[in-house]
Amino acid sequence: MIGKLTGTLLEKNPPQILIDCQGVGYEVDVPMSTFYNLPALGEKVSLLTHFVVREDAQILYGFGTAPERVAFRQLIKISGVGPRMALSVLSGMSVGDLAQAISAQDSGRIVKVPGIGKKTAERLLLELKGKLGADLALTGAGPAQSDVQSDIQQALMALGYSEKDAAAALKLLPAEAGVSEGIKLALKALAK
Repeated sequence: MIGKLTGTLLEKNPPQILIDCQGVGYEVDVPMSTFYNLPALGEKVSLLTHFVVREDAQILYGFGTAPERVAFRQLIKISGVGPRMALSVLSGMSVGDLAQAISAQDSGRIVKVPGIGKKTAERLLLELKGKLGADLALTGAGPAQSDVQSDIQQALMALGYSEKDAAAALKLLPAEAGVSEGIKLALKALAK
């Protein structure tokens, strides 16, 4: 029903945020991976969403990237896995890490997520085999690289640069740059 929200970020109270969309405030629950990449309060934000209607509540979940939303939707299809647990999984590990764990059938990585036991992890691996791992392993072919770039972007944003400036600086970096070298190169590029 509600597929995307674009508006002004008013509040951040993990894992919930408040977005003002032309006078209407939407409370949105987001995974920590999305939360850490949010702009400062008062700035424009755009999130893909998933709307859940239950007997006792209507809850909107938001995601910074399409693969996060795809993974969330695949997770909640599994018996015994609700939206809260799916959000916990996406907060505890990146989509690329989840895809790798599914492809490798490695329950040990999923058990590290708070609230996920051995039986639930094994059920996740069984249910998602062939559904999530193959798709996202191809799109996230370099999860280590994306983690490096994510770390660089978060460092730049912590130094006061906007998400847009940080993303532009990331595009100028060589693919093999590490975190510390990447930050130095990005700062030089932004200083010009």
